[in-house]
Amino acid sequence: MSKLEGSALESPGHDSSSGNPDHPGENQPPLLAADEPLPCEILNAGAAAQIIVVCDHAGNRIPRSLNNLGLDEFSMRRHIAWDIGAGDVARFLAPGLGAPAVLANYSRLVVDCNRKLDDATAFRALSDGDEVPGNHLLTATEKRRRAEAIYWPYHQAIASQVDRLCREDFAPALLSIHSFTPFFDNSHRPWEIGVLWDNDPRIAVPLMENLRDKGWNVGDNEPYSGRHPHDFTVDYHGEKRGLPHASIEIRQDLLHDATARRQWAATLADCLKPILEQEELYRFFSGKESAP
Repeated sequence: MSKLEGSALESPGHDSSSGNPDHPGENQPPLLAADEPLPCEILNAGAAAQIIVVCDHAGNRIPRSLNNLGLDEFSMRRHIAWDIGAGDVARFLAPGLGAPAVLANYSRLVVDCNRKLDDATAFRALSDGDEVPGNHLLTATEKRRRAEAIYWPYHQAIASQVDRLCREDFAPALLSIHSFTPFFDNSHRPWEIGVLWDNDPRIAVPLMENLRDKGWNVGDNEPYSGRHPHDFTVDYHGEKRGLPHASIEIRQDLLHDATARRQWAATLADCLKPILEQEELYRFFSGKESAP
C-alpha cells in the first residue's frame, strides 16, 4: 500500500521492533499481545462481489498494553469509543449483498482509522468532553506504533479487497457504514439516516431517493459531509481510485438492539440492490458522470 503524501507518521514499511527513534536502542514492545484480536475482522474474504463493505469504527477494544487509555467502562461504551451499532449493520449487510466486509476491531480512541494520521483528531486527548488520559502528550513514536499495529493493517485489508476485485474495465463499489448521535450541542438531529458523498453521485443520489421512498428522513451530506477534508477511508480507497462509493450514517437511537440493526441492514440491502444491478455503475469515475 502506498503512503499518503504529506503525512510524516505514515510509514507502513517501518519496523517498530527495530528500536525507538526518540530513544535509540530502546525497543518498543508489541502493542497487541498474541492472544488479542487482530486489528480488523474480514468477512466473506473471497466473495466474488461487486461491492465492498467497510466499517472504520466497528469496535471499542483497547489493547491491554494501553491500560484502557485511563478510561472507565462507561466511557468505553459511549459513542466516543466507537460507532454504536454500525459494526453489526455492516456484518448483517455484507452477506445480504454477497459482499466482503472489513471492520476495524479497535477503538477510534487508540487511532481513528477514518483520519489522516497527521490530523489532530486521529489521536484524541479530549472527545465530547471526556479526557482521554492515555492520549496526552503522545510521541511520534507511540503514534507510529499504534498506526503500524492497527491503522495500516486495516487499510491494507481494504486495499487488498479492492485490488482483488478491480479489473482494467471494472471498478467495484465501496460502502462505508457509520452511526451518529441523536443530539449534538444540545440540538436534535432530525435525520434518521444520512448519505455522505462528494463528487461521485452514482450510488449516493439514487440511494437517497430509494430511502426517501420508504419514508425515511434522509440527510444529504448530513449530519456530516462527504466533502469534509478530515475523512480518510472513502477518500483514499474510493475517490482516489475512482470507485463508485458512498458513506452511510444511521442515527444511534434507531440501532438499539440486534433486531433493529438487522432491519437496517435489510433496508439498506433493498435500497442498494437496484443500484448495484446497473452494469454501468462499475466504471472508474471520470468526473463527467451525472446523477442517475
